[in-house]
Amino acid sequence: MSGGFRLQGWLLALWFAASFGVVFFANDLQAVVMGWPLGYWFAAQGSMFVFVAIVAVFAWSVNRREGDVATDKASYDAYKGRLHRKFAIYVVCLLLFLLALALAESWGLKKTWIGATFLIVTVSLYAVIGIYGRTSDAAEYYVAGRNIPAVYNGMATAADWMSAASFISMAGGLYLQGFSGTPSQPGGLVYVMGWTGGFCLLGLLVVPYLRKLGLYTVPDYFGLRFGGRWPRIIAAIAAVLCSFTYVVAQIYGVGLIASRLTGVQFEIGILLGLGGVLVCSFLGGMRAVTWTQVTQYVVLILAFLIPVSWLAYKQLGNPLAPLVYGQQLQKITALEQQLAQSPAELQVIGEYARRARVHELKLHNVEAALESERRELRERIGLLHERHAEETVIVMARRELAALPKDPAVARERWSRAMQENLERARPLGGMPAHVKPFAGDPAGSADEQQAFETSRRNFLALMFCLMVGTVGLPHLLTRFYTTRSVAEARTSVAWSLFFIALLYLSAPALAVLVKFEIMSHLVGQNFDSLPVWIAQWAKVDPTLISVADVNGDRILQFSELKMGADIVMLATPELGGMPYVVSGLVAAGGLAAALSTADGLLLTIGNALAHDLFFRGENDQAGAVRRVMLSKFVLLVVALVAAYAAAQRPADILGLVSASFSLAGAAFVPAMVLGIFWNRTSATAAVGGMLAGLGLTIYYIAINSAPVRAALGLSGSGLWFGIWPVSAGLFGILAGLAVTVMLSLLPRAPALASALHPTGADQL
Repeated sequence: MSGGFRLQGWLLALWFAASFGVVFFANDLQAVVMGWPLGYWFAAQGSMFVFVAIVAVFAWSVNRREGDVATDKASYDAYKGRLHRKFAIYVVCLLLFLLALALAESWGLKKTWIGATFLIVTVSLYAVIGIYGRTSDAAEYYVAGRNIPAVYNGMATAADWMSAASFISMAGGLYLQGFSGTPSQPGGLVYVMGWTGGFCLLGLLVVPYLRKLGLYTVPDYFGLRFGGRWPRIIAAIAAVLCSFTYVVAQIYGVGLIASRLTGVQFEIGILLGLGGVLVCSFLGGMRAVTWTQVTQYVVLILAFLIPVSWLAYKQLGNPLAPLVYGQQLQKITALEQQLAQSPAELQVIGEYARRARVHELKLHNVEAALESERRELRERIGLLHERHAEETVIVMARRELAALPKDPAVARERWSRAMQENLERARPLGGMPAHVKPFAGDPAGSADEQQAFETSRRNFLALMFCLMVGTVGLPHLLTRFYTTRSVAEARTSVAWSLFFIALLYLSAPALAVLVKFEIMSHLVGQNFDSLPVWIAQWAKVDPTLISVADVNGDRILQFSELKMGADIVMLATPELGGMPYVVSGLVAAGGLAAALSTADGLLLTIGNALAHDLFFRGENDQAGAVRRVMLSKFVLLVVALVAAYAAAQRPADILGLVSASFSLAGAAFVPAMVLGIFWNRTSATAAVGGMLAGLGLTIYYIAINSAPVRAALGLSGSGLWFGIWPVSAGLFGILAGLAVTVMLSLLPRAPALASALHPTGADQL
């Protein structure tokens, strides 16, 4: 075995131990060291340090052995020097802009003007870069001329990667799900580990080998490695499918933030943000998108670190949140125990249980219950008319009648969902798990508790696997590493990418803990009449983001009476912490930057897959390249409008949509791609069969476990396999794709096409 393979083997073993090993034994790592539960610290921080070290050591070791074979080092160093100066000027100007807005707020500038200024200035900046970077040259449009230095490509990759899910939703997911999520929704720290650990696989197994080929897109690889059109066509369709699912989530985030900043309707907010996306990606392709993403990274990282540091300083007297927030974990555990025993909280839980029983009774005879409700409402409206009640009261009663389900099927679906929601909230802490508890259930408890523990841990491991492998297959992420000057720079770029990502991912668990402590200790217990205004303002943007209801009628807010969605926690942090409104504007601008940066890359990937890959006819001349670039731009515009329409329907929460795209990407691409790199026998037929099997099984599992599909098909009970929830559907698709690809490759066949990248003696890479 060569030295390169030995190093990869040892680093992969370390990656496995720091991720799956730590998680499997997390329940046993409960010792408290310097205020930190050991298992929680490893999952939230320790594993990430290991992941960064793995990609950095691999890049340093292999690059030192091989050296950088690129030429013109002197001119390239001068080029980087000019970039460093421009970047420094930009950062200084951005900080001065924030300082000027802060001073203007202290002098009385209205909040609406601050929000509008952030939106106009940042989107205009991105648009100027898009106009300045416009190009029709194929190499510039698809891969930014392959001249992006590793550190800046790492920064752009981090911005491309840290989408609305990372910036807006991840801290909220950690707030709601604690360590590992609820029995019905795995999550929590799995996103931190899954989305960073995947970069180890990306850097060790894929990026150097793909960069060596000098390709434009991921489907290019399948066309080159396996030959023929079908591998390329299927890869292009899969790229469109997983990228479209991902981009809808980003555009939803764009609408959410733009509407909050400007006060316009959600749908108009989508169109405002979409304009910034299109100017960058439509005109300049990867060249403009890269430098836009570099500027967006600075905005989003400042927007995340400033409020979390502010909150840490307010609560603990130290702004270094990732280092000190462990002190609040023990306090939160104590507050959770107090709330679980609070008489007022128990009253709220009892009311939710009563409501669940009411819906359960309705479901015994849906038709009769629906008819009874209609009759009661009609009688009430008649009585109101007889008593000459106020018109507003009559109108409300009529609206209540109109809102009733139209038929028994709709009623069954709606009441079943309401019953389940009330059952979930009829548990301590409103259904939220204890924050530092690794998994549901108890391995030393009853048979049911042991089963719950095993199922919870299994789902955590499955979702982490899907997120890690899905990272390796995301087309928009892989394409980012085509833009570097050499293979050595691509390896270094992976290390820089994970470093820049880790700056935010180390702070997200801290933010979730600090916000939870702030809510439990200060917001809960307030009179409903004195609740802060921001709660009503955000509820107006989207009622699913946050809602409060006086369930037990005492006019005091209980913890279980506050319902928060994952997408609100980060966005509302400045207002929750009593920070100046300029920080709120910065956070919104950061969320907008995160959503726009990822949407740029995704729309570019979709446009290129449809125009360059799906309709590619082998033209290698300059005129053919220009035609493909122009077609890519047109397709990008159409896809953006379709995605905006889909996002306006608010199909699901951001984390759910993004997680589904990871399952799709992992199942569609990774088995055939990795086997094609390391196993010369992998055939075109096997690649096609593996991609179809993986993608088909993943889509089937997601669909068959969705409530509308099961209701339409009349299916009852659970459709889960081994208790794995649909968010981890990629687990089955990846394994199926791997098995089919291997089996078909072992069949007798004609001599394989020579592979341009097969690492016979992969120490060359």
